[in-house]
Amino acid sequence: MRRTSRWGTLLAGACAGTLLLTGCGAQAADKGRTDRGSAAPVAADVDCAGPGRVRGSGSTAQQSAMEHWIDVYQRACRGARIAYNPLGSGAGVAQFQRRATAFGGTDGVLSAQEIAWSRDVCRGGRAIHLPMVGGPVAIGFNLPGVDRLVLDAPTLAKIFDSRITEWDDPAIRKLNPDTELPSLPVRPMHRSDDSGSTQNFQDYLAGAAPGAWPHPVGKSWQGRGGGAGTGSSRIASEVAATPGAIGYFELSFAAARKITTVSIDTGAGEPVAPTTKTASAGIGAAEIVGKGNDKTLAFDYDAPRPGAYPIVLMTYEVVCDKGNQAASLPVLKSFLGYTASAEGQKHLAALHYAPLPDGVAKEVRRAVRTLS
Repeated sequence: MRRTSRWGTLLAGACAGTLLLTGCGAQAADKGRTDRGSAAPVAADVDCAGPGRVRGSGSTAQQSAMEHWIDVYQRACRGARIAYNPLGSGAGVAQFQRRATAFGGTDGVLSAQEIAWSRDVCRGGRAIHLPMVGGPVAIGFNLPGVDRLVLDAPTLAKIFDSRITEWDDPAIRKLNPDTELPSLPVRPMHRSDDSGSTQNFQDYLAGAAPGAWPHPVGKSWQGRGGGAGTGSSRIASEVAATPGAIGYFELSFAAARKITTVSIDTGAGEPVAPTTKTASAGIGAAEIVGKGNDKTLAFDYDAPRPGAYPIVLMTYEVVCDKGNQAASLPVLKSFLGYTASAEGQKHLAALHYAPLPDGVAKEVRRAVRTLS
């Protein structure tokens, strides 16, 4: 089953009305960096477009990437000013629709109605999606004495639907014949708030194991039972503190808390661990299904690729294909061209993001060049 990608919202502080890299927005950015690690800005070979200002807002999931990109770009292009306000995907799309920003970062694709509304903003054109920041959704667990665990989609579906309740269940033992599994209750944890990570995880369960996951797919959790918490940070903290717990969250949270993660048996070769490299391979396995210069991605969970992690998050930059403001257009194209370039993508792994595969990045750069 093929589904368009969505990406969950990370918890990140942001001062109301304050942009990244200025004042308290920089403090908020530091909080976001806690779970992301660091990638020191370096001198970059950037095709600058002269002086100008570009404003964007939206997804907090890409906050650390935006911080890095803005810092490097503004060091290279002294006359340009880029401002990004991490208000969340919904607010970012709303500001873009009001023409308050040149681009909006969103963890999911726009609806058909939102695309129709965008024609009032993009005079003579429409909004398009440019995939820019990817990353794996990790399945973290806490089993004393177990440092490697393999699960597949049907087993994960039954665990998170409270139909597998003990860690030494035959279905888990079958996937881990050489592992001594404890007789311990399974304690699945899910997000209590609506989130793109929940949407993406349920997309995977419904697509890869439709017979085992009978629930509707959405941003709110649909499975039965289990514990709940608000935000990825809370879920990761609960898993780290609770023997027998298992939960889903972005890879950065697992790395920050030293949580062991599940390798997924996709049925295509060896089980796949969540890494920036395997997530990039997962993005590479996706199909571009958008029309024209829209680069919306869809993942086919029925056709897994060896070495590709199947639960991948994607944040898109939503921009006008035509009808952009003339004053900011040159810098907008220059900045987005840099973020999609090899130079812009190469430091993302240090921030626990998955760099775009070359083929996808090339398509994004081609679309950026056509903006008008």
